[in-house]
Amino acid sequence: MSVSMTSKEPDRSPNSSSDRLRAFVTSIHPTRFATRLDPLLSAPTVLRLQKSPRLQRRLAGLLLDSEIEQNGRDWVSDLLLGHDPRRAALLAGGIWYARSLLKLVSKKDLSILVGMIGAEVHSFGIRHLSSAVATRSIIDPEQLSRQIEHDGHACLGAWLNEAPALDRTRVLLRLPIGTAAENPAAEHRNAAGPLLSLIMGHLATEAPTV
Repeated sequence: MSVSMTSKEPDRSPNSSSDRLRAFVTSIHPTRFATRLDPLLSAPTVLRLQKSPRLQRRLAGLLLDSEIEQNGRDWVSDLLLGHDPRRAALLAGGIWYARSLLKLVSKKDLSILVGMIGAEVHSFGIRHLSSAVATRSIIDPEQLSRQIEHDGHACLGAWLNEAPALDRTRVLLRLPIGTAAENPAAEHRNAAGPLLSLIMGHLATEAPTV
């Protein structure tokens, strides 16, 4: 009796598991590598390491404590569908401070603020004014920008805390060390779910990147 034998070809599609793993490693924030490898490594050296196909799986294993796929499990898109976590954090912060965004009408102040947080965050926050959290208005554009970044990252961190450890870590590794995402407060935990639901609905209309 003859037996037909076929070999499984590796997945070489543009969105294959290996492609997503490579994209993930290259998107990890350099400060994360510096703390695990050598704080004296230069930025160009870290970038070369991240882009080395030969090292990428080992680097991912180093930062994820070897929790990456080892038995053929697909490397799927992360909780943010591969989108920039800082962008998601700023979008959350924009909703959080939507009332302040609406009250900032000076052309000069708007120019400063949009230059710091981006037009998308500004318009997205105002569009979701009904979900705003902060009731205190901030009229200084630079202070408002800092608060949007802080509370937005904290909100993202609170949302990530509800996820499995590996999924949470995959997103945090793409942020620099020391953001508010690492230490959210109770108020962020209370608001995170509804805000991130709005953001994920927005991001889901775009193609995954990692």
